[in-house]
Amino acid sequence: MEYLSHRILLETIIMADVQQKESSRKLGCARSKKLSTRIDLTPMVDLGFLLITFFIFTTTLSRPTAMKLILPADGNGSKSPQSKTLNLILSSDNNVIYYSGLAKETAAITNYSVSGLRSIIENKMKEVGMLSGNKSETVVLIKPTNHSTYKNVVDALDEMKISGVTRFVLTDATEEEAALLARRF
Repeated sequence: MEYLSHRILLETIIMADVQQKESSRKLGCARSKKLSTRIDLTPMVDLGFLLITFFIFTTTLSRPTAMKLILPADGNGSKSPQSKTLNLILSSDNNVIYYSGLAKETAAITNYSVSGLRSIIENKMKEVGMLSGNKSETVVLIKPTNHSTYKNVVDALDEMKISGVTRFVLTDATEEEAALLARRF
């Protein structure tokens, strides 16, 4: 009885057909009938497609990682004192030309290393902190040129995030700054 119930269950799961064929010989002795089995794979294929559909709908694709930028509201821009402003001009060969305020004649050159750009930003933040009592009032103007790469811009934005600069502007270098670069560097 138990064997029969297992066989019925197995046949309903895999939908197997058992074909009985009689022997074509007629020798007078009764031979056992040969059984042929045919397995229907349709339910297994259906189950496979259901599983694939389930996993497609339940998995999450890799989400792009992007830095959140806080954009200002439309309208007139705010003014920042020169003493709180650091200008970064992104140049060729992974170089950064920097100067404080409007003092373009004091421009110097650095790179994207920890002892380069990061230390300059942190020194400017300390200077602004001593002058105004709040180092978060530091404003950094990032000015990529035609010779800088996308990687340079991303590296500069990463340094803003690492250094904790909350006020920075991504803007174009002026013609005067481009002429300064051509003359001095």
